[in-house]
Amino acid sequence: MKNGLKVFAALEPYLIVFLASAAGLVIEIVAARILAPVIGVSLYTWTSIIGIVLAGISLGNFIGGLFADRLASRTLLGIVLGAAAITSVIVLPLARVVPDWLSDLPIIPRIVLVTTILFFVPSTILAMVSPIVIKLQLRDLGKTGKVVGRLYAVSTFGAIFGVFITGFVLIQTLGSRSTIALVAVSLTLMAVVFGRLWRPKLAGAAVVVGAAGLGAYAIYTGSLQSPCIRESNYYCIKITGAGDDKPQVKALVLDQLVHSYVSLEDPKELSQYGYEMIFSEVAEHIADRTPEFKSLFIGGGGYALPRYFEVVYPGSTIEVIEIDPAVTEVVHTDLGLWRDTRIVSHHEDARTRVPKLLAGSYDLVIGDAFNDVSVPYHLTTLEFNENVKALLKPDGIYAVNIVDRPHSGRFLRSFAHTLQRSFPHVAVVSPDGNFGSDARTTTVVVASYRSITQEDLRTASSRLGRPIPSSHVYPPVEMDILMNERRAVLITDDFAPVDQMLAPLYLESR
Repeated sequence: MKNGLKVFAALEPYLIVFLASAAGLVIEIVAARILAPVIGVSLYTWTSIIGIVLAGISLGNFIGGLFADRLASRTLLGIVLGAAAITSVIVLPLARVVPDWLSDLPIIPRIVLVTTILFFVPSTILAMVSPIVIKLQLRDLGKTGKVVGRLYAVSTFGAIFGVFITGFVLIQTLGSRSTIALVAVSLTLMAVVFGRLWRPKLAGAAVVVGAAGLGAYAIYTGSLQSPCIRESNYYCIKITGAGDDKPQVKALVLDQLVHSYVSLEDPKELSQYGYEMIFSEVAEHIADRTPEFKSLFIGGGGYALPRYFEVVYPGSTIEVIEIDPAVTEVVHTDLGLWRDTRIVSHHEDARTRVPKLLAGSYDLVIGDAFNDVSVPYHLTTLEFNENVKALLKPDGIYAVNIVDRPHSGRFLRSFAHTLQRSFPHVAVVSPDGNFGSDARTTTVVVASYRSITQEDLRTASSRLGRPIPSSHVYPPVEMDILMNERRAVLITDDFAPVDQMLAPLYLESR
């Protein structure tokens, strides 16, 4: 028994810094999931989270060092851990109201301030732990380097553990809010055990009572309840209505972005999105010559168009690459995708899946992984375009939806320019035919070995029973204006400034 206590006493400081650092990184990773439903996950969000948490760690190390020199004790350690528990759990009720308080601010100050209010203080307090533990361990100045080095090594290992356990296990198992609650409970227990707060000390009792009180408040106010119907490692997944006038149309929302409108009653209903109407006319153009065509969707979302293909083209082959299996499962349970569907789903990143598919076997590849300004940059590059090109038959088509301002924006032009390096024919198709407009809109870029014309899509529209086509191909003169009025960037794996090109669009949309 005594030997066991000695071993525990020897390992205790390492366990403290390991768990405290793990808690800090759990909070950092969860921060993105907490913020995603209200301000999205973007380059700006991650920049803010990393910067604010690092600032908190820096200040916490400094303050912790000052406290350690003057007041280092077990009681101080317990109070700091208890304060970390309190400030962690208070994130939950604050996350429901702080974004609304700052909703009128421009997006960058809003992201920075929301992140600061929610996560700066717990990050700072948790960083105070290591200096206090180091001070408590230092008894021989001749061994300072050894003690500090070991404790910081273990602390860093704890941070790594926190990252992995959160990203790979906790969020998809418990959800982000329950993960925060778990951190708060763990820190409270650490305060009691390592801070010896079971002794009748007023400060320690206050910390424990405060943490318990805030936990009870979070439960009472519903702060532990996630706004998502399911949280995955990729998204906060929600299903909402499309409006009182269309009760059978549901919207799939991933984080804060609507990815699909799906009619539960009529899989042929695509009118909510103009670009899906364009995709359907491109598909009809292919079906006219190849009724049993083979199609591949890069991005599944709500599976609106794959379901449409399944009903309209019963002889076709339909495959979907959807990175998140949780999205597919929600589409099965909430958006009407049959369990015995003919649609084959590949749950993998398209960048790694596409090269594994049978080359030269697809008539149509549809890129539907871009939404609003949420664009996986590695699916926009010359190298990826070459991978898609290898999948297509000689008369195959690759069609991708793009959100941008056609004339002042940079992404649409650069994406089309990059496609031109891989395909002899690249067309831009507008849903409204207003080629001179610079309004933010979703266009479709069509790349192929053979040219696709306005007459081709008008004929396809007529075959679908649509008196007015949804597809309006940019005429050669308008296409020249579009491509040459500003410099286009060749997007490659080595140079893909997609976030920067879309930044103005992101800022104005928030």
